[in-house]
Amino acid sequence: MIEYVGVPKNEVAKWVGISSAVTSISQAIMAVTWGTASDRFGRKPIILTGLTCTMIISLLFGFSQTLTWVVVTRALLGLMNGNVGIIRTMVAEMVPEKELQPHAFSIMPLVWTIGTIFGPAFGGALAHPAEKHPEIFGNSEFLKRNPFILPNIASAILFIIGITTGFLFLHETLATKKDSRDYGLVLGKMLTSCCTSREKKAQYTVKDDENTPLLGGSPLQQKKAPVKRPSWKDVFSPQSRLVLIAYALMALHTMAFDSLLPVFLHTPVQQLHGNPDVHLPFKFIGGFGVGSQTIGIYYTLIGIIGMFLQFLVFPIAAKRYGVLNCLKAMILVFPVIYFVTPFTALVPESLRHVTIFLLMLSKLAASIFGFPCITILLTNSATSLTVLGTLNGVATSVSAVGRAAGPAICGAAFSFGVKKGYIILPWWMLSIFGALSALPIYWTVEPDGFQGNDAEEEQDEPQESDYGAADHRRSSGARTGN
Repeated sequence: MIEYVGVPKNEVAKWVGISSAVTSISQAIMAVTWGTASDRFGRKPIILTGLTCTMIISLLFGFSQTLTWVVVTRALLGLMNGNVGIIRTMVAEMVPEKELQPHAFSIMPLVWTIGTIFGPAFGGALAHPAEKHPEIFGNSEFLKRNPFILPNIASAILFIIGITTGFLFLHETLATKKDSRDYGLVLGKMLTSCCTSREKKAQYTVKDDENTPLLGGSPLQQKKAPVKRPSWKDVFSPQSRLVLIAYALMALHTMAFDSLLPVFLHTPVQQLHGNPDVHLPFKFIGGFGVGSQTIGIYYTLIGIIGMFLQFLVFPIAAKRYGVLNCLKAMILVFPVIYFVTPFTALVPESLRHVTIFLLMLSKLAASIFGFPCITILLTNSATSLTVLGTLNGVATSVSAVGRAAGPAICGAAFSFGVKKGYIILPWWMLSIFGALSALPIYWTVEPDGFQGNDAEEEQDEPQESDYGAADHRRSSGARTGN
């Protein structure tokens, strides 16, 4: 796409990085706003709004004919969708039990991994359809003028399926909105009623009796105190601040590594012996000299292995050793990986493919454990359910800042290091960032499950009806008299 809109080949990589950074910065700007909106209006409407906006913007991106339009649509993509943090919030509200959280929080990264494996292949196969499939699309002037619109139309169809499914079957998880009438769920039940057994229908049928209030709900639910909007002090608890700092630094160094590794693998092998520009063990600029297609195969194989690690190994390890202990172990793996990465180019040629594979697998395993663990710790650090959406919005913002800053800082360091003859410079810089991200983790305390439950129960107790309070006083008086 970047090359199609007129960017010279020697500047394509730069503008790809700029467009990605624009998306991350835009996401950082709006993520807190979307999270706060979900705390006020509910998770479901905000998620459906984000999906709809992303679908429309994807279509606009497919029509891009200039570099300006590419950057603008990428910026809109970050501004108009804060679903990452909100979905995490919904998972936390649906699964507050500590022993179930590793399984629950491993599903979202698993789905993301599947998308990163099949998404690029899917988009590449549908781009330039008039040229790649002339027997089907060769006569379409529309597709010739817009060679990248077909993959975006296909993704829009997937978005429509997702939006429709969410509208009909997704339940609201925000406590203050759970009892509101959801016409989407009503329609979904009507559409599926013919496929539902009588026993299943009976489970969802509310039977009225003489004690059922005329306006619906139980007597204790008739009086509800107005929901107090949380302050920023409630959002940023001491534990939340520590986890957010670690989250931002982890996003910075992992994203920087992911952006530098393909460049390092593609860098030509340097002649080590008899080369005056080489002074081992520190001064050298050689890479692996691997082609783009081979790099793609590496990522595909690693992604497939990562899916099994994510869904099978991580939940078992987190349940057995604890989320915080797993994170403490993995957070120390990152700086070690970054430190040894440049020296892997010095291995014998017969071991190069094995070395690359082990390097990528180690980094992936650390990320697979690290990010779900830090997400669970952040969720459990929330002081109340009412701040969870805002807190996850802040987390999305700080991670987006890290994802934008990491490649920019380390990319410049890579270019400077190669110029001076020291390819170790960006990797050792990453090692320092990795070590810094470990510091707040070792000050973090793992709570016993989601702390927001207790906060909500304490808020709900004063909301009992006068009848319930009177009964409580009468029973207390009777016990005192006895």
